Amino acid sequence: MRYWLFKSEPSTWSWEDQVAKGDAGEEWDGVRNYQARNFMREMKIGDQGFFYHSQSEKAIVGTIEVISEAHPDSKTDDDRWECVDIKALDAVKTPVTLDQIKADERLSDMVLVNNSRLSVQPVTDTEWRIICDLAGLAG
Repeated sequence: MRYWLFKSEPSTWSWEDQVAKGDAGEEWDGVRNYQARNFMREMKIGDQGFFYHSQSEKAIVGTIEVISEAHPDSKTDDDRWECVDIKALDAVKTPVTLDQIKADERLSDMVLVNNSRLSVQPVTDTEWRIICDLAGLAG
């Protein structure tokens, strides 16, 4: 299994919106960055990820599971763009902010620290465990 981070502006698609979709999940559509799209092409069913609220919160607020591999993005006719489907797993007990992540030397190589604008990004096994611990999750 691999781990990922999915960023969304809560005013556009929030953790609560994702949770409301239940086990059916939702397409992670609208990604128009080649690197983020390529990361989604690497995802497998069962991979897990963090759900990150960008903009004002800038915090990890939940965990998700990939429930479909990459397929054409239904929001465009442009065949360059693909997406995966995800479902909500668990809300974090304690949101983990970008400031906390940047302040933790163990996370200094995390993509979020070095390329905070990328909307879909990989998370290492070690980063996953550290953040799950900070968030009050089993990990």
